[in-house]
Amino acid sequence: MNRGLSRHNLVLTLPPSSLLGEAAFPMDCPGCPLKGLTEDEDVQAMLRGSRLLKIRSRTWHKERLYRLQEDGLSVWFQRRIQHAPSKHIFFVQHIEAVREGHQSEGLRRFGGAYAPARCLTIAFKGRRKNLDLAAPTAEEAQCWVRGLAKLRERLEAMSQRERLDHWIWSYLHRADSDQDSKMSFKEIKSLLRMVNVDMNDMYAYRLFKECDHSNNECLEGAEIEAFLRRLLRRPELEEIFRRYSGEDRVLSASELLEFLEDQGEDSATLACARQLIQTYELNETAKQHELMTLDGFIMYLLSPEGAALNMAHSCVFQDMGQPLAHYFISSSHNTYLTDSQIGGPSSTEAYVRAFAQGCRCVELDCWEGPGGEPLIYHGHTLTSKILFRDVIQAVHDHAFTSSPYPVILSLENHCGLEQQAVMAHHLRSILGDMLVTQALDSHNPEELPSPEQLKGRVLVKGKKLLTARNEDGRMLLDGRMLLDGEEEEEEEEETEEALEAAEQRRRAKQISPELSALAVYCCASRLRTLDPRPSPPQPYKVGSLSERKARKFTREAGNSFARHNTQQLTRVYPMGLRMNSANYNPQEMWNAGCQLVALNFQTPGYEMDLNTGRFLINGQCGYVLKPAYLRQLDTTFDPECPGPPSTTLTVQVLTAQQLPKLNAEKPSSIVDPLVRVEVHGVPADCAHKETDYVLNNGFNPCWKQTLKFQLRVPELVLVRFVVEDYDSTSPNDFVGQFTLPLNSLKQGYRHIHLLSKDGASLSPATLFVHIRIQNS
Repeated sequence: MNRGLSRHNLVLTLPPSSLLGEAAFPMDCPGCPLKGLTEDEDVQAMLRGSRLLKIRSRTWHKERLYRLQEDGLSVWFQRRIQHAPSKHIFFVQHIEAVREGHQSEGLRRFGGAYAPARCLTIAFKGRRKNLDLAAPTAEEAQCWVRGLAKLRERLEAMSQRERLDHWIWSYLHRADSDQDSKMSFKEIKSLLRMVNVDMNDMYAYRLFKECDHSNNECLEGAEIEAFLRRLLRRPELEEIFRRYSGEDRVLSASELLEFLEDQGEDSATLACARQLIQTYELNETAKQHELMTLDGFIMYLLSPEGAALNMAHSCVFQDMGQPLAHYFISSSHNTYLTDSQIGGPSSTEAYVRAFAQGCRCVELDCWEGPGGEPLIYHGHTLTSKILFRDVIQAVHDHAFTSSPYPVILSLENHCGLEQQAVMAHHLRSILGDMLVTQALDSHNPEELPSPEQLKGRVLVKGKKLLTARNEDGRMLLDGRMLLDGEEEEEEEEETEEALEAAEQRRRAKQISPELSALAVYCCASRLRTLDPRPSPPQPYKVGSLSERKARKFTREAGNSFARHNTQQLTRVYPMGLRMNSANYNPQEMWNAGCQLVALNFQTPGYEMDLNTGRFLINGQCGYVLKPAYLRQLDTTFDPECPGPPSTTLTVQVLTAQQLPKLNAEKPSSIVDPLVRVEVHGVPADCAHKETDYVLNNGFNPCWKQTLKFQLRVPELVLVRFVVEDYDSTSPNDFVGQFTLPLNSLKQGYRHIHLLSKDGASLSPATLFVHIRIQNS
């Protein structure tokens, strides 16, 4: 093409979009995770399959055939002797980590008969149990370790458009019942039901016939591509594109810049627009002329740069040099549990999962164990027991895999002096230099250091022997007395403790000098009352209180509580009455500046969605800097009296794409989606509004409805986007959600990438919205 051609001529010479190429099998389709890996020896071995031993207990070691499916996204497995058709499957995108050797609780306990080189553990996101495996040979184990790593890397690198292309082709392959690479109208109807759309038969057949150029009642090759192109059309994006591109149907760099400026991208420049064209435009000819076609525009809007979350906030961007008390800190309650606190199993894997989710404060309920070894479990219940030393080993091995910032071990100590000394020994010997054993600044030993200063370090939160001071003000240890450190959590359990022998109660109230010495910056203390008058700061003390008392303080003395939390850490935990390990709303506690708002990480729900949303930003490192008014000692802020509205949030809910099918076993079941937008903040800001529902369309429902919210304290607001399946006779079914801080929500036309109930990606499911935030 010569430079004299007009942009209008240019578009006529561009080939049709090649995003949806012809394919007979999913591994040949656009965006397939196997693309570029089909000749890889490890992947080839996985496609052939391996007979691996699945290990679940000391006696349960069963052989299973594991085989990577041609879609490159799933692994299928079956019993050695098949009693019934096997439908067991797991997805590569749901894998949290693949560990080599005896690196799981299960393999350490039950895999001793197999050499570590033959063993691997597949750990999943959410609540799914680990898969502990032993291969016939070390090389076969390595094939799976390396192969899964390559597939996960490829999957991570896939664009949203590639994921969509692969998603539709995988359904196409399933709908092609006779696998002849042709699609009859009956198979097309099956495809439509699979992808969650109930299309009128007459309309579907008309669409089918428009693409059936050979007029043989079957679609194949280019005809299938034409049908899918019509199915996947995004009229709302085409309309936006035409608005900025005009009649010639391509965007110049200056026209793209105009769009970016209207989006609220204040720092956008012509150079930024040119870079976006080079990054997202698919057509090389257009790219050479610094032009963007509709396909490139859609690629950009589906990318992380076009998403609702501000990409600049996805890495550590906040000041990490302030005292610990100035941050919200991701915190877990009863971390050792994988289920309810009545009879659920305890596991070191629960700590590994919490760390993988960015948790920085974990709880250890420590009890006397046989053989002089302390145990961790939920006292007075039927929960199983794990060794204290095994948990500390898990902390050593996994605490800093997802975040370099400090971890706090919150000890609830029910052990006697002897086993407390054993606990102190394990902490020192296993953690070594990770463990903080003395103040970083000997001249100011009581001042809290910053997360930056404590990178890679572990703090112990526990009871402290009473200290005295010498003439120069330095602290002295007095082994005879105990700091007022019996936590409220234990106080509320007094009726349960009455069941124990008096001797055990007496021992639990003692503290050994060895363990006391490790509570350097986090000395457990009661927080009985709040003094409205300024008092001498004691930043090394950590107050622990139940959600009920924290809620009472927030509502009755909000400003005093907020002031207290500007200098000292406060840990809030769920009421003991929550027997099923349910959670409370953490937002109420963050409103008053509480840092350690401990939740049951094993229990999904909106409360954990809020926690995930709060810590989604700042590199998901588990520390988020509190707003300035929650860091100032003389703050006048009171969450109960926030002042008049200062910000208006307007959300126009436009469309959704490829929502998951809730009942895959019932082909005729199609969702009736509605969207609810929830605002969580100070009480005066809390609100939710929802759209109407769309009947029988989870594939591309359209709402075009506007929801508006008036906000008083925008810095604390979390916005939760929820999609539900409407039901007139029973509660709506959850489809997907995404939660993020208002301050990290980008304005303009944005895609919201939905997550499942346990936080896994529902890709390619998205919401398409327009966001506007106005400050008065």
